[in-house]
Amino acid sequence: QVQLVESGGGLVQPGGSLRLSCAASGSIFSINYMGWFRQAPGKERELVAGITSAGITKYADSVKGRFTISRDNAKNTVSLQMNNLKPEDTAVYYCNAFGSYLDLMRGRNFGSWGQGTQVTVSS
Repeated sequence: QVQLVESGGGLVQPGGSLRLSCAASGSIFSINYMGWFRQAPGKERELVAGITSAGITKYADSVKGRFTISRDNAKNTVSLQMNNLKPEDTAVYYCNAFGSYLDLMRGRNFGSWGQGTQVTVSS
């Protein structure tokens, strides 16, 4: 089992930046893929960005060029740098861990979907 703790959300004006962090603990040896997700009110949870243990990244089209995912395997953390934030980025952001991207697509997450961290972009 993997435990995940997200942090770094908050209120920011349009065009501003935030950095989210996620610390993993527990059975981390099995983690090969980590992802950041978000869920806005009335919408389904969506993958925002993902990264393999080798550092290969994937982004949703809506955040390409604005968000950067990074990973520190030694510290078992994954971060999401969010720049040029827009009101439509407002959501609860979650991280989770997987054995592979295929496992992500199949919904085989290692961690539970906890409370996440709220990001609100508003003037």
